[in-house]
Amino acid sequence: MDFTLSKEHLYIQKAAREFARGEFTDVAREFDLNETFPEKILDKARKLDLIGLFIPEEYGGPGLGFLEHALVLEEFWKIDPGIGQQLCSVSFGAEELLLFGTEEQKKKYLNPLFTGKGIMGFAITEPEAGSDTAAVATTAVKDGDDYIINGSKVMIGNGTVGTFLLVFCLTHPEVKSKTGRHSIIIVETDRDGYKADEMEGKMGLRCSDTAAVYFNNVRVPRENLVGREGDGFIQLMQFFDRSRAYVAAHGVGLAQGAMDQAIAHIKGRKQFGRPIGTFQATQFKIAEMATKIEIARNMTYKSAWLLDNGMADTKLTAMAKLYACHMAVEVVDEALQMHGGYGYFNDYDIERFYRAAKVLEIYEGTKEVEKIIIAREVLGKM
Repeated sequence: MDFTLSKEHLYIQKAAREFARGEFTDVAREFDLNETFPEKILDKARKLDLIGLFIPEEYGGPGLGFLEHALVLEEFWKIDPGIGQQLCSVSFGAEELLLFGTEEQKKKYLNPLFTGKGIMGFAITEPEAGSDTAAVATTAVKDGDDYIINGSKVMIGNGTVGTFLLVFCLTHPEVKSKTGRHSIIIVETDRDGYKADEMEGKMGLRCSDTAAVYFNNVRVPRENLVGREGDGFIQLMQFFDRSRAYVAAHGVGLAQGAMDQAIAHIKGRKQFGRPIGTFQATQFKIAEMATKIEIARNMTYKSAWLLDNGMADTKLTAMAKLYACHMAVEVVDEALQMHGGYGYFNDYDIERFYRAAKVLEIYEGTKEVEKIIIAREVLGKM
């Protein structure tokens, strides 16, 4: 098994790094404070093929893979997690369409992500259904050739700025098992009965759009069904095998960015008449941080490589997501500690990184959920 980065990978990585440094650095703090959507940066990223890298060329995308996607997101998150998250989420859910959508759906909905103002999202979480996705209660009831959708979702990326969402709906409430009850349906956000309220005041990732979404008798044609009716839960699990691989890349990027900031700070600051970086205790912390980042990076790249080669590994992807995201929280905590009191103020980027890190252990499966998945995979093979 060889997933060594090629010259093309390194070129893509460099392009993403230069783009992020050039476009994010001067505006990231302002966007975070004002909770500003980075529309102009998104437009530039589209033109440079730096979003949705795993989407094939026939649907308007760059036609690369999940490894390339992970490489780009890692570079984005090194510079700013908030802008990095928003650029990632533009194509959030495209994996599901590629796996289960019809040719007509793929051409209709994916192409605008690159050629126009298309922005998508995936509406799963509800007030009473977070980690327990089988408890989702938003209903989609057949009415002739349509579905009528009623219910609400919370913490939905691109709920207010998106042009369409994939919506995880209850279509077969009579089924008792967790599989067979739900379906995934495309809902355009300009349909009557759709409403979204921006959820402000997030701890981190404040320039990325997050909304509470409401469906009041939203009527959509049955042709908007993704895959087979009742297979939504199974489809969702396969989606997570993909999304968690690049969320792990978020953790790697954030941790690397935090460590880079810590290194710059300790090289330029003295205590007790010596540069902080000359103290062995500080050197040991940097060594531990660098080691953890490298472990997470290798797990992340391997899980993405396996996806690109048709060998999705649920256990490894869950491990990569669990480890990389927990590692990011640990590393950014140490990085802020190395800044001393300065790290507590938003004059320093490390404060913003610290606030952004915690959500990595929550979205796309909490760390507890990832442990359950890993344990089931391991124990099931014993």
